[in-house]
Amino acid sequence: MNPTADKGPCGQQELVYLYVLGSLAQDERAALEQHISLCAECRGELEALRPIVDSFVYWPTDILRPGRSLWDRLAHRIAAETGTQPLVSAPHRTADPDWEEAGPGLFYKVLAEDTASARVSLLVRLEPGASYPPHTHAGVEELHLLDGELWIDDKKLYPGDYNRGEPGGSDSRVWSETGCTCVLITSTRDSLR
Repeated sequence: MNPTADKGPCGQQELVYLYVLGSLAQDERAALEQHISLCAECRGELEALRPIVDSFVYWPTDILRPGRSLWDRLAHRIAAETGTQPLVSAPHRTADPDWEEAGPGLFYKVLAEDTASARVSLLVRLEPGASYPPHTHAGVEELHLLDGELWIDDKKLYPGDYNRGEPGGSDSRVWSETGCTCVLITSTRDSLR
């Protein structure tokens, strides 16, 4: 007989939501992982939540990050419902630049630009099936893939992968079957072919 059968929903379920979002401290994660290994209800909740959270990787990052006013409203609402003080509001960030469309399914945000050295840092997003035009590097090109998958010629990159292109090197085909987001640091003098 299960000793928790008459107690209703497991009291740890709310922590499962935080766990799947990666919002628990390491010691809390370890304790909850042990609990999940013993609790079928929490294991089922985790299995139901994982595909939903995994799908977030395909969402634009600006949707997943609440603005300051939404953050503050949520903090005050939670505080009112729990009878606690509101959490400190989200750190003030400067306004995020808008996404610019460079071509069909290809978007970018300029993060920083150094005109003296002709370098630019970009956040680049390709929609599924989109491609970047063939180009030759005028300087070192550094790319760090944040989400999705990206092909650079015959090399497939996965989230967390880094690619370095040397000056004078060329990329004939850069595209994403799944859609992706990356940080790109490159020369403003690259030539498109």
